[in-house]
Amino acid sequence: MYMVFCVLDDPAKLSKVLEALDNGGISGATIVESTGLHRVRKQHLVMQYLYSSPAMDETENISLFTIVPDKKSVDTCLALIESVVGDISNPDTGIFAAWELDVIKGLRSPENSAE
Repeated sequence: MYMVFCVLDDPAKLSKVLEALDNGGISGATIVESTGLHRVRKQHLVMQYLYSSPAMDETENISLFTIVPDKKSVDTCLALIESVVGDISNPDTGIFAAWELDVIKGLRSPENSAE
């Protein structure tokens, strides 16, 4: 089993990423609103008459976690995510990582998920 972790730089792409994962057979994910150190440190010019707007609010991204059974599923996750955000090696797309798990407890198998 593998843990897949992905930070989406653009939260507006979350629905499409989740749809792509679901259509690709990857079911279940934990979604966390997050921010990174770079964004916290980024300074905005204070302008007396500028009201808050989504364009100026760059404090959020989305972190996804999912557990998949094998390396092939990890590769599938990466391909599905990149089908929405583009090559994740490019700037302003996100971060993708996966690692093998030694201990897992409490994970429901797909055949038991309907219980």
